[in-house]
Amino acid sequence: MSPRFSTMGCAIFLVSTSTLPAIAQEVAPQSPSPRAEPARSPETPGQNQDPIISDQEFDATIPAIDPDEPMGTIEQWDEEQSRLEREGKAAPGLPNAALPGEPMLAPLPDDPEIDTPLGPIGSFDVEPFDESQYTEADDAASAAVRYSYRIEGLEAVAEATSGDPSAANAGAIRARFESLSALDDGDGKASNGAMVSARMLEDQQLLADLLIGACHFDATVNGALEMPEAGTGPIVVVLTASPGPCYRFGSITFDAPPVEPEDLIARNFVPAIGQPVDAERVLAAEANIAVVLPQYGYPFAKVGQRDVLVDPDSEKADYTLPVAPGPRSSFGDILTSGATVFEADHIAMLARFDKGDLYDSRLVDDLRKALVATGLYSVVAVQPEPSNVAAPDGTQYANLAVEQEAGPARTLAANAGYGTGQGIRAQGSWTHRNLFPPEGALIASVTAGTQEQGASATFRRSNAGRRDRAVELSLSALRSDFAAYESFTGRLAGRVSYYSTPIWQKRLTYSYGFELLGTNEQDYDFVRGQRDRRTYYVAALPGQITWDRSNDLLDPTRGFRLSAQVSPEASLGSGTLFYGRGLVEGTGYYPVGDNIVIAGRARVGSIFGADRADIAPSRRYYAGGGGSVRGFGYQELGPKDPDNRPIGGRSLVEAAAEIRYRFGNYGIVGFIDAGQVSTSSTPGFDDLRYGVGVGGRFYTNFGPMRLDVATPIDRRPGESRVAIYISIGQAF
Repeated sequence: MSPRFSTMGCAIFLVSTSTLPAIAQEVAPQSPSPRAEPARSPETPGQNQDPIISDQEFDATIPAIDPDEPMGTIEQWDEEQSRLEREGKAAPGLPNAALPGEPMLAPLPDDPEIDTPLGPIGSFDVEPFDESQYTEADDAASAAVRYSYRIEGLEAVAEATSGDPSAANAGAIRARFESLSALDDGDGKASNGAMVSARMLEDQQLLADLLIGACHFDATVNGALEMPEAGTGPIVVVLTASPGPCYRFGSITFDAPPVEPEDLIARNFVPAIGQPVDAERVLAAEANIAVVLPQYGYPFAKVGQRDVLVDPDSEKADYTLPVAPGPRSSFGDILTSGATVFEADHIAMLARFDKGDLYDSRLVDDLRKALVATGLYSVVAVQPEPSNVAAPDGTQYANLAVEQEAGPARTLAANAGYGTGQGIRAQGSWTHRNLFPPEGALIASVTAGTQEQGASATFRRSNAGRRDRAVELSLSALRSDFAAYESFTGRLAGRVSYYSTPIWQKRLTYSYGFELLGTNEQDYDFVRGQRDRRTYYVAALPGQITWDRSNDLLDPTRGFRLSAQVSPEASLGSGTLFYGRGLVEGTGYYPVGDNIVIAGRARVGSIFGADRADIAPSRRYYAGGGGSVRGFGYQELGPKDPDNRPIGGRSLVEAAAEIRYRFGNYGIVGFIDAGQVSTSSTPGFDDLRYGVGVGGRFYTNFGPMRLDVATPIDRRPGESRVAIYISIGQAF
């Protein structure tokens, strides 16, 4: 068995690490052996050399003692020595006596610092232990020390807590220790023995603190070093824990005035009488009280310093927590200060509470997030202030002080994508988010691509009369050149929408509005057997409603979404023709384990009330592309003209299934899509086309970037073998 050397709380600094035997000699306790005589070198005075003085000379220096004469008292001796010192005749051999032939030694000079009292402990410059002073050895022979460590005695924790689930177990303490341990961070290497010793002492205190925090108030930890046998192998640091008993709550008292409801404080303090006094649970419970009180009408609540009285005999702890809840309050006025972005009335419109409602800190946080979401602040803070004004229900009004600092109101943005059949498409925009206060934005955008070019201007007022409601008015011009049609379109549109945001994802969203457009488009005339151009004038009243139960707006992993679009339209020009467009879509997301999600989508659309030739080609249904049926080019599916160019249809059926696997910030997707476009207004399933493929995902903080590669099944003449899609966001 290797020898073990206990530190018992005192540092053992190993001054040499050149060899392991030297370390062992430094830390090993020294004790004389009864069977061994100390060896003496020839140079050391010993039994073979002449003594410094002879026995006769030594005896002569000792004064004779008369056995009949009394010895006298200590006081008499002191008086006699004082007299001799004054006369310079102190006896030889006494402290102030001069040796024969030597002059009297001069007394030390008086030092006034000796009589100066020590300052307070806080005035000393106490530096924490710095390992860097040991990392550079002055001795060239010094070598790195290797070590390992183990902990003993933690099994007593389970015995002391008797398997109480509310107590910290040995595994949790060990895991916490390993995450903070200096020995563990050193990875078994140290520059020298002093560093090992310092790490050991630091971890002794750490383990003791963890045990004390886990209800073992009497815990002690001893550290020891086990030296390797035969001078080889690493040093073993052994930390031996003695947890002692686990102290439990004997009583729990809250020093606080009455609150409403009366059990508000007690029910939010989780530890109970008889449970272990675990520091983490106590701190969490105290923090919970500080959080809950402002949620129930006490915005100025303060939690004081706890008092814990421990009884070693009963192993109980009496816990007392002072709480000052302050006045029970209701929402008062909104007060603004700083570089004002919004006036108080607009801020009040954003709030989900009215004056006089019981104060709730969660609603205050919600208001602060709403202000941040406008994008118009660099700094905004919302804090309650006492008004000392009584409310009708007996509470006091608590005003909200909103400190504002305006941020940049202008934004430049850009996005780009590529799709087979759709080509490269890039869009840039300039936005002034508060050109028409409050929150009246002007957005100018430009679209450039291989098959689309255009420009638009949009006025948008966010939070228009209601939070998360927007009013838009836009004017745009767009040229499109696709296989299905070529068009020059001017559009005037307006819309009112109640929408979700990345911060607040709503279950129910909707939009409604109008569209007026004139479009000159090329279409194939089956009667004349050629492609002709025609101008269409369309007025529409589009509307949409969505029911969203998914868990994320940009990258859902569970839940579902259902949406419906309806657009009554009128085709103007040579006579007036009324028809309707409708589309229903559902998506679902099901997690399988932590990293795999199965996602599905189904879509059905129909145009009724008009023949296909009377509907502008850009208003018909098409399938194929990155957001439709992958494996096919953009708008490639469906009926075609004699030149094998798609002409669109009056009904649409689509479905898709994906398996999404995510690892870190990356992901892999396998998918199969299906779809069909029919000339009839009744959706058909007799000519479904399929595409399969794989995709890669790179996840960012604003959503995944997508690269999909797909191929059609049972490819037909003119269809691409491989289709590639690059964009931002999931396919659905």
